[in-house]
Amino acid sequence: MGSKLKPIKPTRTIKPIPKKLYGELSLCCEYPEKVLFLDIETTGLSHFYDEITVVGWSIGGKSQTFVKGDDVTELLDAARHSVAMVTYNGIRFDQRFLKQEHPSIELPDVHIDLMYLCRRVNLTGGQKAIEIELGIDFREEIGDVDGFAAVLLWHEYLRGNMSSLNRLIQYNRADIAAMGSIFDIALQRLGFVHDLFGKKVKFQDWSAPKNMNSLPTNLKSASNELTRAPTFRELFDGLPAAKSKIVGIDLTGSETRPTGWCALKGSHVETKMIATDADIIAQTVAAKPDVISIDSPLCLPAGRQTVFDDDPTRDEFGIMRQCERELKRRGINVYPSLLPSMQKLTARGIRLAKGFRELGIPVIESYPGAAQDIMRIPRKGAGEKWLKLGLGEFGVQGDFLRKKVTHDELDAITSALVGTFHLAGLSEELGTQEEPPLIIPDLKVSKRPTVIGISGPIAAGKTTIAQVLEDEGYAYTRFSIIIDEILSKRNLKADRKNRQKIGLEINETGRQRELAERTIARVSGFNKIVVDGLRFPDDHAFLVEKFGFNFHHIFVDAQKSTRKKRYIERLKLKTQSANAEFERASSSEVEAKVDKMQKLAHENYFNNVPKYDIAGDIITIMNKFQGET
Repeated sequence: MGSKLKPIKPTRTIKPIPKKLYGELSLCCEYPEKVLFLDIETTGLSHFYDEITVVGWSIGGKSQTFVKGDDVTELLDAARHSVAMVTYNGIRFDQRFLKQEHPSIELPDVHIDLMYLCRRVNLTGGQKAIEIELGIDFREEIGDVDGFAAVLLWHEYLRGNMSSLNRLIQYNRADIAAMGSIFDIALQRLGFVHDLFGKKVKFQDWSAPKNMNSLPTNLKSASNELTRAPTFRELFDGLPAAKSKIVGIDLTGSETRPTGWCALKGSHVETKMIATDADIIAQTVAAKPDVISIDSPLCLPAGRQTVFDDDPTRDEFGIMRQCERELKRRGINVYPSLLPSMQKLTARGIRLAKGFRELGIPVIESYPGAAQDIMRIPRKGAGEKWLKLGLGEFGVQGDFLRKKVTHDELDAITSALVGTFHLAGLSEELGTQEEPPLIIPDLKVSKRPTVIGISGPIAAGKTTIAQVLEDEGYAYTRFSIIIDEILSKRNLKADRKNRQKIGLEINETGRQRELAERTIARVSGFNKIVVDGLRFPDDHAFLVEKFGFNFHHIFVDAQKSTRKKRYIERLKLKTQSANAEFERASSSEVEAKVDKMQKLAHENYFNNVPKYDIAGDIITIMNKFQGET
């Protein structure tokens, strides 16, 4: 076991060693006993969501291991007393994790990352691939373990399997042992000579010392702190989200490939596979969800016009959204929404979301992977066993625990849970005003304002009620303010006729969400907000998506004769033209969907009382809302 150098002829000329690198290599050769060979194991690849599980190192002829939850003193001492550190891909990965989780660690200034050193001698790929190419073998008993299996070994240890921890440490030490052999061969191919008269250094002897196969004797079962994971009841009990109805959809790019679908009622779930858009829509609407959570891109990158590569805006605006760039920054390997293989999925997701929102059903784009991290469930790919186990431990109930289901159904459950997190205010939004957000679960409660939305037909008393709430300390905004700004830019009069015309134009061109965003932006930062003049089901959907159960919708109505009288008195119309003007305004296309708002509203208020009696009624309604939140 060890290195067996194969005579491989380099395919490219090897460049001379830069002066700085030569000095660093010379330092390693001069003090090999102080070179720290180090490798970490983590729960995943993201420095933002994942964490270190095991750190292994060899220095001074001794292998040592730190297991998360143990005393970190020996690791800190080893790092502080080393003159150089050797890793594989450690500059981008190991070093970042170590400094993040152990800010006091003093890593040496000299860091030899073998990945870059190997590239100088035409060796590319992951460490395991290079080991195979060079004939290095320190993995006789753990040849079947890879990085993903290492994550599962840690989860098995957390659930009481000590042999899994032993195997994880063996895997980690094999990685470290092989580093010395790779280092030796890379130096040989570089033609590096430190001292013609000095003793030749063999770094394999230092990375794979005699005790490398002797496991630590002080290993213990995982502590409660390590095994502790949040549960559904702990996170959501007492909140409206605990009883919410959510549909989760793990969407595929084609109707020929069935989609994972689930209905989550509280913590109980039912799953199935559904193929066509028509069936997805029908069964989702029948479930009467508070929100739909879809694992699929639901918008284009800002500026893009179509999903396809022949889009004339492709070169200018690219194929990635801001949320995908942010996930990349956090270390998440995410596919750009308009990558060729993603285009049909993105188009389908956008189409379905638009259809649901036009019905007034809120839709969020979900990221199940982050939820699985929070619930301490291995990511997608771990297998049905682990996803079921993790979901069951979290507190999700249903037949899926006892019968065979697909990965797509299990992912749909996780997607639905993202909806629960969001409705509970335990979420983060990654997006822009032009790109609806991707929802990320977050255990830190987001501070959402209380938002009251008011809809209803013309002259029902919407603005009067909004003014009552404004007197109660609510920041006031309304959709027509933004429309008036648009009219002003077009040099048009701000009257009802032009407002209705522009309102219809905005809705028909798919810019209703943009209008809602701008309307809410006017009162950003306030703790209590009243939004006057909701007219389309999309408005209701947007406000639920934005504020969850902190949004309350009041539909205001009154007898037609009463509304007509108010309209005439407000505009001081002559009796001769009053009826015609009221009927024209009431029957405009922009008012056509107002009746649909009544079914979406959380409270219906029949405003047939004198103006001075309204305040008491509205305060009673507000007290009811506060009791529900």
